[in-house]
Amino acid sequence: MSLTVAVQMDPLDSINIAGDSTFALMLSAQHRGHRLFHYAAEDLNYRDGRVWAKAHPVTVQRVTGDHFSVGEPVNLDLGDEADVVLMRQDPPFDLGYITATHLLERIAGKTLVVNDPAQVRNAPEKVFVLDYPQFMPPTLVTRSLDEARAFLAEHGAIVIKPLHGNGGKAIFKVESDGANLSALIEVFNMTWREPHMVQAFLPDVAKGDKRIVLVDGEVAGAINRLPGEGEIRSNLAVGGSAEKTELTPTEREICAVLGPELKKRGLLFVGIDVIGGKWLTEINVTSPTGIVAIERFDGTDVSAMIWDAIEAKVAAR
Repeated sequence: MSLTVAVQMDPLDSINIAGDSTFALMLSAQHRGHRLFHYAAEDLNYRDGRVWAKAHPVTVQRVTGDHFSVGEPVNLDLGDEADVVLMRQDPPFDLGYITATHLLERIAGKTLVVNDPAQVRNAPEKVFVLDYPQFMPPTLVTRSLDEARAFLAEHGAIVIKPLHGNGGKAIFKVESDGANLSALIEVFNMTWREPHMVQAFLPDVAKGDKRIVLVDGEVAGAINRLPGEGEIRSNLAVGGSAEKTELTPTEREICAVLGPELKKRGLLFVGIDVIGGKWLTEINVTSPTGIVAIERFDGTDVSAMIWDAIEAKVAAR
């Protein structure tokens, strides 16, 4: 089965091919004989019931500094001329991102969009996770300094992060003495209109933050991400390092509970984050990462698993 695949993502010249999950998916698709197109979210257009993008045919290769080549742009009708759209641009999860999900939702009856755009819109990483409080660390969502102070007094050291942040950006630890808490809440309130996420600090983060990838609701693999020197953040994008890992019984329980809901929602490629073998902190659905590291440590071809699932869904439509 040869598919026409449109990849909605950030500029190809900006990616690190050594660890980029989207690039790995594109290589795998190309190996299977699928035809690739690349476009950015701002290239989407709508008129008279049609959604199209000014897209470039693209080929990819694992050669640093020469990892892609593009052809002349075409107006690609995403409903009639594409079999699959991979929605893979990085957050921020802002109105531009949300508008892209609304436009892509209009082709969902014709073209398979991964992940399902309506469900991506309804399941931001740090909001969707609130559906599973039994697995979460103590958590507060607020803009209130008074509420944050009360939470700090109850739990000691805390972590504050943007509700719609990504990649480990703007995550701050506040010690039990509360130094700079008021200034930090002030800066957060000036920067973001939405509430912020405040959580009890988990000392086990020093042992790593596990990324578990699920494909169509089933566990595909996992890595443990270790924070860099002097850091509490373990995201690979901010200097964390990866190591081989196994799932704990509680992590398997978390995956068993989440899996059916992810499958039902059409969230085919999902990465969840777990600290200390038991604390679920995020459910990443917008542009999950980690498959390259999993393939390196486990030898599991996660890209192939994702394409197997995509091809099966396209064949069943």
